[in-house]
Amino acid sequence: MKTFLTLFNVACAGTLAFAAEAPKAAETEPAPSTTATNTPPRRGNRGPANSNDVFYTLGPDSKPRDGVPKGRYTEAKIIPSEVFPGTQHTYWVYVPAQYDPTQPVAVMIFNDGQAMKAEPGDVQAHHVLDNLIFRREIPVMLGVFINPGRRPDQPEPTPSDWGDRTTNRKGEYDPPTDKYARVIVEELMPALKKEYNISSDPELHGIMGASSGGIAAFTTAWFRPNAFRKVISFVGSFTDIRGGYIFPEQVMESEKKPIRIFLQDGRNDNRRTNNLRMDWFYQNVRLAEALQKKGYDLNYTWGIGNHGQKQGGAIFPEMMRWLWRDQPVSTSPDDTVERSFRHPKTSSPGSPPPAGK
Repeated sequence: MKTFLTLFNVACAGTLAFAAEAPKAAETEPAPSTTATNTPPRRGNRGPANSNDVFYTLGPDSKPRDGVPKGRYTEAKIIPSEVFPGTQHTYWVYVPAQYDPTQPVAVMIFNDGQAMKAEPGDVQAHHVLDNLIFRREIPVMLGVFINPGRRPDQPEPTPSDWGDRTTNRKGEYDPPTDKYARVIVEELMPALKKEYNISSDPELHGIMGASSGGIAAFTTAWFRPNAFRKVISFVGSFTDIRGGYIFPEQVMESEKKPIRIFLQDGRNDNRRTNNLRMDWFYQNVRLAEALQKKGYDLNYTWGIGNHGQKQGGAIFPEMMRWLWRDQPVSTSPDDTVERSFRHPKTSSPGSPPPAGK
């Protein structure tokens, strides 16, 4: 399939462009190879950086910045699963400094939570939340970082081992069914609502993930659009791991759903010349084309990378701005609150966030 697509296609109108900052190599080190390779990058510290991804680096909005109020992580919490009997899910809630329990708040779910919150890491999502909330570029929201389900005797996933062989990750994330959506909507969300004032508006519920976590984010909104309507996918596994390649046809045959999607992938992501059902880039492009033809609120970008979070992490702040662009805004020139940085309401500028519960 020969496809010509712009770097970014914004369904509502216009285009976005991003430039990845090239890292400066030490004088004593050889320049990174720019030869294309289809060797998947290793996670954690188990191998060298992938040469296709070396130019994707985190920008300032993915790092702590002076003067920006910092949120806090709760302790790890565990919920048992009835959807997948015998398993349990560990999650952490990142509570922004501006959270006000008297006001309903938005929520963003992060699949493979341990990797998306890792610092140093490829995403460092909590810093993105801090910086963008402070500048009113996204609404105040909770970040919920949830790990794949596992039996009590199985180890917790880590940034170097996401649990493909030691947890229920593949069984939960990859099948094109509603079972993982039920975990999020029927098990996680009720637990969250017991502790936090979360808006009931599905337009204020988002979910993201990478690889198998990316297809799981999509299926959550696809099967439960009345609960989740915003999706980000890095290198989504819309392939034949468990039948996920069917979604382009499902999109074309189904009534259009009220969901917004941002897809990211790389031209060297797990290419399979003799098995297109297992070709990540081919299947991501197929899905984007189907969503575009059906008129979905869609954005996408195709980089040069392999299978990993480097490009997605580098552009994650801009993905969040696009995804949440329709938050309420005041246009009054006399609205001094709207024209100010968003500080915690209970604290003066520069004060630490309130203590946790």
